Amino acid sequence: MKHPVLLFAACTTAFLPEMSAAAPPKSRAREAVVEASIADLQKAMQSGRLTSRQITQQYFDRIQAIDKAGPKLNSVIEVNPDALADAEALDRERKARGPRGPMHGIPVLLKDNIATRDKMQTTAGSIALVGAKPPRDAFVATRLREAGAVILGKTNLSEWANMRSTRSSSGWSSRGGLTRNPYALDRSASGSSSGSAVAIAASLAAVAVGTDTDGSIVSPASANNLVGIRPTVGLVSRAGIIPISVSQDTAGPMARTVADAALLLDAISGTDPADKSTAEAGKRRVEYAKHLDRNALKGARLGVVRSQFAGRNDLQAAEIEKALALMKAQGAILVDVSEVPNGEQLGRDELTVMLYELKNNLDAYLAEYAPGAPVKTLADVIAFNERYKSMAMPWFGQEHLVAAQAKGGLDSPEYLKARDAGLRAARDEGIDKVLKEHKLDALVAPTGGLPWMSDLIKGDASGGGFTSAAAVAGYPHVTVPGGFVHGLPCGLSFVGTAWSEARLIAIAYAFEQAAKHRRVPTYPKTVNSWNPQ
Repeated sequence: MKHPVLLFAACTTAFLPEMSAAAPPKSRAREAVVEASIADLQKAMQSGRLTSRQITQQYFDRIQAIDKAGPKLNSVIEVNPDALADAEALDRERKARGPRGPMHGIPVLLKDNIATRDKMQTTAGSIALVGAKPPRDAFVATRLREAGAVILGKTNLSEWANMRSTRSSSGWSSRGGLTRNPYALDRSASGSSSGSAVAIAASLAAVAVGTDTDGSIVSPASANNLVGIRPTVGLVSRAGIIPISVSQDTAGPMARTVADAALLLDAISGTDPADKSTAEAGKRRVEYAKHLDRNALKGARLGVVRSQFAGRNDLQAAEIEKALALMKAQGAILVDVSEVPNGEQLGRDELTVMLYELKNNLDAYLAEYAPGAPVKTLADVIAFNERYKSMAMPWFGQEHLVAAQAKGGLDSPEYLKARDAGLRAARDEGIDKVLKEHKLDALVAPTGGLPWMSDLIKGDASGGGFTSAAAVAGYPHVTVPGGFVHGLPCGLSFVGTAWSEARLIAIAYAFEQAAKHRRVPTYPKTVNSWNPQ
């Protein structure tokens, strides 16, 4: 086997297909897909103005111009060398038989912990998995291919989905380096779905799929002025996704609009025999794109979780208060809720559950989906990182991996107690209790703090967020752009009970349409310079 260091050097530079004679000029390419919605792209293909191949090439051009050059966002870790050929085949199919549906010919990016059976790798950003070529697609990738989507490439992430170190920097991986926020290049893109968020904010694809264990979709969506949906655990299969926690892991959409996020959720959700948690998905799922309702705020009872305003930047709090006033003007009934109970307990139990489940699920993934990798077990990963410490761990360590390796099996009393206590605290005694007591449709709060300065030496300084209750419960969480503070995005979150995605999407869409906070990034180096004019 090739030496891992040489293999790493050979496999981390994304291949970008050359511009073809059939593709439009770069100036047009950079403009045609900027902020384009799925509906916009479908209209262009239906009218014959653009083909899927041309759209795919235009996104490749933007990746080269913005991600690899220019501001160098570093969000795409690898592109799919078969994407143009796949798009051409879908163009022929459209001409012969018509489109399969709304995702036909639409380029999509996947987080680099979602397995694909193609010429790309699946590494979770770790050089320990360079060389891993999955023998089959993850369920999510299969659903997208069946829907006619073009898998454009893989996105960078916080290595191992931010489950490596107690002092990590979001958006950094040993394979991909640091992803940068397009709204201020010196600020964090948050994580762990950092690359998915940044790529969509910069219009490097139509939509992207991220994954979320606790905040990994909604937090980077908030930091990058996007819509992010963390679905109910069981709505989207985890089969073929590098695992952390079987109790909390889920894939979900990241998009510039609620409408696009709903269409992507329609495409990737469904029952999968390989993931037992999805047994109810077939009965519970609906066509989420049909629930977009501009009037959904009228009469909606929303619980404003006031504890989530404590410690927030006062400028951000003022911006969120404007959002609340707008919802009230749209007919929402706002009910102040002091807090969602059991916050401190959730944190303690959650980490215990994550460590046990990582220990007991990662080895199975590696055996099934990473036969070409130089590591076969979690213990191997830890040893590999120590062996190549200068490359794998130049900034921070692997404390979480080591702690997980020390745990026992899933029959351990410590694990069972933490899992059951966490679920009870987050569901019956947490979110569901508050919703029932106040007869609420959803809870609303700031998603998290403003994007913080990136600092690979000190690590993250995020200040926390409104993510853990829904994550531990396995409940849905939708974030939408909530405003800006001196050019920095802040998100607004809507959280509900299990399987309430349709209602949350309707409410989020109504707010989005009234607020219109989506803004094209301009890639400033910083927002810290003061201009008296």
